[in-house]
Amino acid sequence: MNKPLAAPPGPRYVVLIPSYNAGRKALETVRAARETGEPVCVVIDGSNDGSHEQLVRMAQSDSGLTVLALARNSGKGAAILYGLRDAIARGHTHVLTMDSDGQHPADMIPAFIAASRAQTDALILGKPVFDDSAPWERVMGRRLCNWWVDLETLHAGIGDSLFGMRVYPARALLEVMESHRSMRRFDFDAESAVRLIWRGVRPVNLPAPVRYFSVDEGGVSHFRYLRDNALLISMHVRLVFGFLLRFPLLLVRRLRSRAGAGNDVRTQ
Repeated sequence: MNKPLAAPPGPRYVVLIPSYNAGRKALETVRAARETGEPVCVVIDGSNDGSHEQLVRMAQSDSGLTVLALARNSGKGAAILYGLRDAIARGHTHVLTMDSDGQHPADMIPAFIAASRAQTDALILGKPVFDDSAPWERVMGRRLCNWWVDLETLHAGIGDSLFGMRVYPARALLEVMESHRSMRRFDFDAESAVRLIWRGVRPVNLPAPVRYFSVDEGGVSHFRYLRDNALLISMHVRLVFGFLLRFPLLLVRRLRSRAGAGNDVRTQ
């Protein structure tokens, strides 16, 4: 008698948090993420503020928390890549990324994972809902970056290109990152989303509140206007050239998508 075939394993998720000198906010963020019951992996990106040691102590009494460390500060994308490889080696199929500075709402982790479970091949993108704490110049900068991303993807549906709370199909993200030498620093969020869209991964947007904390509240920011804006400009130059090479394919895909949407409307 033949044995029944084993059911394929379901998706496995891990919350991946890159952290560089986020101080007490890193500890608060990790605690809040673990309260959701999901496993958490923190990648210390060369921090020297004492948060590494505190997180290691936390992990010693919490089997659901993994702490990895890079010897020197290498950038957000490099830290995510390091954690991504570890996640895949541990059998995780998806990673939910979020920042360690407290801006992203940890209590929405279940909603993001639920959205991913409903469509495991999709890229679940957080779409920020700003309050009065958001610096005006940062909001305007995001709008400009989003305009370019809409151009580079033919308005494929990336609601926000810089919001770092997302759920990625792990192997698709790994393939994109390992095939390019970019996406290692602040350019990670926007470029990874664009390149995944180019590969045919469908974006799904999920609104999420975002809060900017003051220094008195423990808020930290490592954004450097000159350095990071220069990085974004060079990224968009690179992506525009890539877009031009892919334009025929992207246009055909976009037209098919619109035709499919029209058919869905007519059959309802």
